Amino acid sequence: MIYFFIVLCANVIGAISGMGGGVIIKPVLDALGRSTLLAINFYSSFAVFIMSIVSTYKQAKNGIDIEWGEALRLAIGSVIGGYLGNVLLVWLTHILNNDHLVNIIQIILLIITLILALIFTRPLHLKFSQGMKLSLLFGSGIVLGLLATLLGIGGGPINVALLISVFSFAPKSATTFSIITIFFSQISKLAGSIPMLDEMQISGLILIFILCSAVLGGYCGAVLSHKLSSKHVLILYRITVLGVIILNVVNGLKLLILA
Repeated sequence: MIYFFIVLCANVIGAISGMGGGVIIKPVLDALGRSTLLAINFYSSFAVFIMSIVSTYKQAKNGIDIEWGEALRLAIGSVIGGYLGNVLLVWLTHILNNDHLVNIIQIILLIITLILALIFTRPLHLKFSQGMKLSLLFGSGIVLGLLATLLGIGGGPINVALLISVFSFAPKSATTFSIITIFFSQISKLAGSIPMLDEMQISGLILIFILCSAVLGGYCGAVLSHKLSSKHVLILYRITVLGVIILNVVNGLKLLILA
């Protein structure tokens, strides 16, 4: 039941801010220590995948304007990156054969990327031709999808920061594109994980709780996002990123002490 409330709260915040919720779910479940590393990554990806479906549908119903040509380039790149990130995570887990060490690597990389995401939340006002912009969106999708699945966070904070800083998206547009990116990156990760479900020690009951909470969280988050201004969305994003950085530092110190 505790997984239900963690996923619900994380996905409400994730749907509003475009972060996806995984960036909160992953470190919180790490702190609880009730599942294996690969299981936690799977639960996190499954939760943000379901949330992204519900949130995107609700945002479209709310009349949010989406440039699907640009979104498609980002999405295709995310599918490729998501697959590569999952392959890399599984490879690291098998090669190192130490969940604590892999988790420490994830936490260090995540803290670095979150600090960068916190810094780069202002437009750099870069100018691109339309063709160059579409190519960069595709390449960005690969990088974002890879990091999202490798770190088990859905990738939202990195997505939002890059879309705002490099492509000068408004915060609310960046959150919508981020959720779309999360959807496609997690498709490839979840599909690649299916043959390994037994090895991951996945609980069917936990998946049912996560499914219900992700649907509810995605819907509520999309409703609240429609009511909030871009300024308030950005404030929530920054506060959440800062809180997650602190949580990951605490988790990292605990793992280093245990190691």
